[in-house]
Parts: sequence; structure tokens; C-alpha cells
Amino acid sequence: MTTSRYPVPAKWHRKQTEVKRSRFITTVANTATRESSRSFIQKIRSEFSDANHNCWACVIGAPGSTLQAGMSDDGEPHGAAGKPMLTTMLHANIGDITVVVSRYFGGIRLGKGGMVRAYTAAVLDTLATLPTTEKISYQRVDITIPYKLLEQVEQLYHKYEIVNPQLTYSDLVHIELQLPVEHCDMFNSHLNELSAGGIVFNKI
Repeated sequence: MTTSRYPVPAKWHRKQTEVKRSRFITTVANTATRESSRSFIQKIRSEFSDANHNCWACVIGAPGSTLQAGMSDDGEPHGAAGKPMLTTMLHANIGDITVVVSRYFGGIRLGKGGMVRAYTAAVLDTLATLPTTEKISYQRVDITIPYKLLEQVEQLYHKYEIVNPQLTYSDLVHIELQLPVEHCDMFNSHLNELSAGGIVFNKI
């Protein structure tokens, strides 16, 4: 897997579990930035303002990335909620994700070990049914080609997953397009082979 293409949550997703009468309501969202993650966390805190705890964890960026990861026990014993939630998420092969677990205490104490297991299970159970989609990072490119090569270049669109080609005609054909970042260098090399270096290629 490249860091320019990875699974992310397709939409908000929620599941409820119960452990010794405590209810754990787990809500998941696609959050590509820390700002969107904070906004999502605040929405869930407002929705479940009467919960005993709204613990959360986030992984911003590619799956397993810790550069913008975060977590909170929100009043639970240190390390009993946020850390096991984050650990579970880092091994889930999903990026750009924030999870909030809203807990309603059921009157039976779980102990720290029991809470770690309960929060881990809440996240695992929810991620097991989470619908995902693929995030692809695109590069915008501008190419200039002679008319005689247009058909051959257009035949490369499918191979390199090119989208949104915009053509402008003058003495040459100017094409602005987008393609996945990981295909960019190979596409440029293919164009050079096709035209013996006669195609102008510029990243935008």
C-alpha cells in the first residue's frame, strides 16, 4: 500500500455494545485533518452530553501513521480507554479516522483491565462492520502534445487511472488532467517513450 492510496471510512458509522450493564456507544467518522477530527469529537460530546465519558482516538493520514494521532481517556483511569482504542485503530489498516466511545456506567465496576478490554472490543466490533472507501491522492498535470499522438495518449487514460481530462486546441493539443500520485512518474516516462521526448509534461 502507498501513502497516496488507502482505505478510509465511507461515512459515519455507529454500533453499541454492553459490558456488565455499561453501554458503550462507538461512533466512527472520516476525518482527514485534526480540525475535522476535533469538530466530530465535539459533535459526539454534544449528542451524548449525559454520558459518563466520551473517550476518543484518531489517526490522521495513512493507516498506522502516528504523526497526527491523538487520544483521550476523558476521565477514565489513565491508559484504560484512549490508548487501547488508538492501538486497535493503528492496526486496523484504515486511515483518516476518528473514533469516539461514549460510555454510560451501568453500576458495576470493570476494573482497569476490564475497561481496556471493553474499549478495545467496542472499537473492534464497530470497525468490523465499518463501510470503507479508497482515498486516492491525485496530481494535476498539464501536457502539450502534437495532434498525431492524441489518440495514443487517450488510450493511456485507463491504464494510469486518469480523470477529468480537459483539452484545449491550438497548433498543439494542451491537456490538463489528474492521475494518482503513484502513477505520475511512470506516465511521464511512457509519454517520453511514445514521443521521443516530444511531449511537454508539467505538474501543476
